[in-house]
Amino acid sequence: MSFTLPYIEDSSKRIRVLFGGQCIIDTKKAKLVWEKPYYPAYFFLKEDLPATEFLKGEKSYGNKKVYDIVVGLKHASSALTSYDPAAEELGDLFTITFDAMDAWFEEEEQIFVHCKDPYKRVDVLQSSRHIRVEVDGVELANTRMPRLVFETGLHVRTYIPKNDCRLDLLESSNLTTQCPYKGEAQYYHVLMPSGKKLDNIVWWYRNPTPECAAIRGYTAFYDEKVDVWVDGEKQK
Repeated sequence: MSFTLPYIEDSSKRIRVLFGGQCIIDTKKAKLVWEKPYYPAYFFLKEDLPATEFLKGEKSYGNKKVYDIVVGLKHASSALTSYDPAAEELGDLFTITFDAMDAWFEEEEQIFVHCKDPYKRVDVLQSSRHIRVEVDGVELANTRMPRLVFETGLHVRTYIPKNDCRLDLLESSNLTTQCPYKGEAQYYHVLMPSGKKLDNIVWWYRNPTPECAAIRGYTAFYDEKVDVWVDGEKQK
């Protein structure tokens, strides 16, 4: 999708924001705002501002004001930005830093990292392609039952059943990452027979989001860091 930034459209979802045990935002009038082309952020009308006792340390910067959000003992510095009417497209709106809050909900579903882009699609398709993964001539995975993840604007990722991987070469990592479309990923290191260690080049989802439930328990290798054959053809 191509548009002039900032691009603004109404959201039809009920949005709630939780911080310090309080629901500081609860609205059905949120705006999706693309300030950059990658994904939108939620903006809100002034009528949905958190209670004044939660807003501290006002600072002015041109056509906007920045506030700390304080609820009890919890303090989120410079977490709310409010735009004056003179701020053109963003006038009379405010936004809250996503990762400064405890939780965000679209309807009754918690969202993570940032709000979802309604123009981005993620499809998980069962495939019968023959996939082999190697590093330095050592086979790490071999399957004819991969699941392929097609995500708008991103490289196609291959997810492989764990039973088709060399689990004896995988070591659990403490690393986790979050994706708003797939959920929280956990990682493995690869310990090669030579003693070489490849950090965090395999990931998987224990509890993926409902729309990506089909990849639950499957592993994905960083194609950029391993050698991959698809139907006998080495990938570049």
